[in-house]
Amino acid sequence: GPSVYARRMTEPTVTLETRGHVLLAGLNRAKKRNAFNLAMLAELAQAYTKLEEEADLRCLVVFAHGDHFTAGLDLAEVGPHVEGGGSLLLEGDVDPLDLFGRRRRKPVILAMQGYCYTIAIELALAADIVIAASDAKFTQFEVRRGIMPFGGATLRFAKVAGWQNAMRYVLTGDFFDAAEAQRLGLVQEVVEPGKQLEKAFEIADTIAKQAPLAVQACLVNSRMALEKGHDVALGEMMGVARSLMKAEDAAEGVKSFVERREARFT
Repeated sequence: GPSVYARRMTEPTVTLETRGHVLLAGLNRAKKRNAFNLAMLAELAQAYTKLEEEADLRCLVVFAHGDHFTAGLDLAEVGPHVEGGGSLLLEGDVDPLDLFGRRRRKPVILAMQGYCYTIAIELALAADIVIAASDAKFTQFEVRRGIMPFGGATLRFAKVAGWQNAMRYVLTGDFFDAAEAQRLGLVQEVVEPGKQLEKAFEIADTIAKQAPLAVQACLVNSRMALEKGHDVALGEMMGVARSLMKAEDAAEGVKSFVERREARFT
């Protein structure tokens, strides 16, 4: 109801900042170890939607204020809502868990530290690149609460980590560290604590310097291959590649190569 959204006037549960073409979204319930209540789920979805809708934004970095990325869902509030058939997504929004509704075409990078519990792993599985501080501590512990993950872990963990690696943690709820998360393929780079946002931004900024349509085409075709198979993605590939070759950015790409300078893509 409106009460969830009324609180937004006082202190946002997700901070937003734009740096160049990069949108930074910061989980902002540090006193609650960034546990996700309904308001925070809604506001994070709004950040993903803003990325998708604003042409000037080319990449999103999701990070967390305080010592922890998130201790998971605020089950006291979110549990009954989901059990009663409630949706975690407002219609028309982009789902940060990439399960329902609109699908984004622009890249998302996560910067994680401290507690990275349950939905943290699922947000990472739904993102494109993940940076973790060496102090990050992961768990997918739904089985320990007598429930199953419902944010995508059962759909994606085995795709990313391999069957046995995924089952090792999904079926036990055991904890694992940043080095293990990297071995599993869940995390791409481990950095010293406090450096995770800087590193994530650096990668986001590099992506934002590339031709936006080309970046989106790469993301969409790669996702299509993973989800719908080789033949479907192959069927689309050449058509998309040819249309990109006709776009302004490709001409600028060639020109910058000839002129030996960095390209300026629009």
